[in-house]
Amino acid sequence: MYIPRALENRVKDMAEHFPVVLVCGARQVGKTTLLKKIAENREKMQYVTLDHPKIRQIAKEDPELFLQRYSSPLIIDEIQYAPELLPFIKIKVDEERRNGLYYLTGSQIFNMMSDVGESLAGRVGVLSMYSMSRAEIEGRRSVAFNPETAPSLSSDDTISEIFDKILRGGMPQLISDSSLSCEDYYGSYVQTYIERDIRNLINIKDENKFMKYISCLAARTSQEVNLLDIAKDVGVDRKTADNWLSLLLASGVVHLLQPYSGNTIKRIVKRPKLYFMDTGLACYLSLWNNARALELSAMAGAMFETYVVSEILKGYANNGIDVRSRLYYYRDNNGKEIDLLILENGKLYPVEIKMNADPGKNALKNFSVLPSLNKEIGNGAILCMSSSSIPLDEKNSLVPIRAI
Repeated sequence: MYIPRALENRVKDMAEHFPVVLVCGARQVGKTTLLKKIAENREKMQYVTLDHPKIRQIAKEDPELFLQRYSSPLIIDEIQYAPELLPFIKIKVDEERRNGLYYLTGSQIFNMMSDVGESLAGRVGVLSMYSMSRAEIEGRRSVAFNPETAPSLSSDDTISEIFDKILRGGMPQLISDSSLSCEDYYGSYVQTYIERDIRNLINIKDENKFMKYISCLAARTSQEVNLLDIAKDVGVDRKTADNWLSLLLASGVVHLLQPYSGNTIKRIVKRPKLYFMDTGLACYLSLWNNARALELSAMAGAMFETYVVSEILKGYANNGIDVRSRLYYYRDNNGKEIDLLILENGKLYPVEIKMNADPGKNALKNFSVLPSLNKEIGNGAILCMSSSSIPLDEKNSLVPIRAI
């Protein structure tokens, strides 16, 4: 069953302006399904996957022959397996001088992006794809959240319903097959990820240590990254822990939210915060398989925050917006923290995330640091379990999390 994806329109837009479109993202988030759906409306578009060993061999050893055999318009799945193709794609693109010739997917951004940048500079539109957002699951328009333009949606969510969503996550197969258990799916997913992605990039001498490492990260989702502590817990050196984090970032499994810094700020915390991009995977890795138990646990707040932040990140990605220079968090040595700062058009929009329905004006207390950031401050939001948007003062409101 095909569930329409928000990124579909962005891929079509990119194809009108670029000869090559690259869709990056973790395994099984729906990249191939999306492109095949688009191909249904394109005459004579072919599909080929480099997962196939013999096809991959031809692509690597004789890329020119490969592109003769598979003519454009063409979808090439898992392009990272044959970066040798990229210079020859450039030649084809320069010869044909048309847009929408090649559609590429890749689940390993680690090595791929530098190759794409060198070979296809100015010729490729790049989009990031993640597991399904709540808006996609419910068939609503996916938005890039901003407190000033947030849709006014009412919500009858209960906290138990939200934790059901957190535990299941947003992988398309789990959404379309309600009888598939999370344990079965994510167990297979993790093994596939290690077998097909991680081992192709690095030689893991101890698979159990890598599993322990990603499980330690999952247990620390929504926290500042302290790789030295994690390395000690796992029994690896700091360099190994750093390399493994780079792999998880590159394959779209986690996201690092950077601290906001300005030239005038002297006492800010400089470590990024880590978020898993699929809460179902984070729950599986941190050994949660019951939504009610998670809801009542000490980890409930961290998973709730991870759910909200990942939904916001997905909303931006689904609109083709790079969040790296837009989304931050704030924390200083005085213990003042703001969960999210959205930077747009020279304005900072503060966002707090609360798990209850009526946090009250006390939730705004850390917004007192905003004047020191030397930026124009826009409207703020307290994302929470409120049933509707409720003003707290002239600039800040309670906003139901359904609005993201």
